Amino acid sequence: MRAVITVVGKDAVGILAKVSGCCSDHHINVIEVTQSILQEMFAMIMMVDIANSDIPFTRLVDEMTELGKQNHLVIHCMHEEIFSAMHTI
Repeated sequence: MRAVITVVGKDAVGILAKVSGCCSDHHINVIEVTQSILQEMFAMIMMVDIANSDIPFTRLVDEMTELGKQNHLVIHCMHEEIFSAMHTI
């Protein structure tokens, strides 16, 4: 089972480390990452494997949202199937 994590906000040192650290803390494997810095804005999309996660998905969503608030970022986490359905014509 996979999920997509998106992160947007003002660029700062350690954003990737904080998000991937949260994943690691819960046995979530980061499969693929793409990130860009557009002027001073940071944007990242991560594909993660949540099959071995030690917490329910809803709690992961809440933790990522809170991590975003603490760091002045917008972090969204959703199941891959929902993400794909939202972006299918």
